[in-house]
Amino acid sequence: MTDSSHALVVGATGIAGGALLDRLSDDGWAVTALSRRPGAERPGVTWRSADLRSPEALHRALRGIPITHVFFTAWSRQDTEAENIAVNGGMVRDLLAALADAPVRHVALMTGLKHYLGPFEAYGQGEMPDTPFHEDEPRLDVDNFYYAQEDEVFAAAERQGFRWSVHRSHTVLGHAVGNAMNMGLTIAVAAAISRHTGRSFIFPGSETQWNGLTDVTDADLLANQMVWASTHPEGADQAFNTANGDVFRWRWMWPRIAADLGVEAEGFDTSPRPFEQQMADAAPVWAAIVEQHGLIEPDITRVASWWHTDADLGRDIEVMTDMSKSRLAGFVEHHRTRDSFTRLFERYRAARLIP
Repeated sequence: MTDSSHALVVGATGIAGGALLDRLSDDGWAVTALSRRPGAERPGVTWRSADLRSPEALHRALRGIPITHVFFTAWSRQDTEAENIAVNGGMVRDLLAALADAPVRHVALMTGLKHYLGPFEAYGQGEMPDTPFHEDEPRLDVDNFYYAQEDEVFAAAERQGFRWSVHRSHTVLGHAVGNAMNMGLTIAVAAAISRHTGRSFIFPGSETQWNGLTDVTDADLLANQMVWASTHPEGADQAFNTANGDVFRWRWMWPRIAADLGVEAEGFDTSPRPFEQQMADAAPVWAAIVEQHGLIEPDITRVASWWHTDADLGRDIEVMTDMSKSRLAGFVEHHRTRDSFTRLFERYRAARLIP
């Protein structure tokens, strides 16, 4: 960072966006945080609101701001992959067009492992590369909005003269509310409901996920890698996998999470038991828990994304990444996933989001 550095965090109220705001604010950056609705006040952070699907709104929100570094962490889920490509590729294109006159030096794009697995509607189907996934694997022969987002960054970099990096995270653990893909908070809410009703804390996923190796991404590590790539020449014009660096089995992790959350763990039995089925009647139970413990979010749909956690833990394939590329380039941060969960639950308790 230099005295003239000014970061733009796109999707600033999400899990990754919030972690970036923490990191950049702590490091003394000037930061513009862009989201549909403003978030909490932070030192050095100015909030701007805009609909990422509106080029006019983006131009109005960003006009005249001397953005040097862009951190793009937003996406909008659509019904089909064709719509995902049109909407999510368009958001990247229009955001970067709105910055055509800004002194942008680097754009860091957050994507994910659907780069290797395929989109939701063709998830894990067809030919996939062997695990652990490596960044030099060729793209799958299938439409994928991550590819469209990358291509928009590459095209804008050539036109506007900035450097870029792509960060392919696995499931991200971090602090956010109202996020569409929030495994950490979803698990904590499920545990609170299980404890309140006297039920066991049942693993919702597949036998493959229960017994196989996997990894996840701590939001703090993701933020730190994005900032590192944006400020070091070794990170320029590169795609990096982004995961904690350790691997684990859910059959080992689940009982330890249950102990953290004060419930009795129950593992895989004969078939998956998805959260969407387990928690079908959970809304009034959650409302009672919120009232009993003085929590701040009574709307269960803002704290639990059952579908996403079911999709992650229900996969019948092994999913994990190789982190050698970024380590050899100089980013050597490592998080122990057991500690990532523990810290996250403590943070949610402190924020009065879980009991």
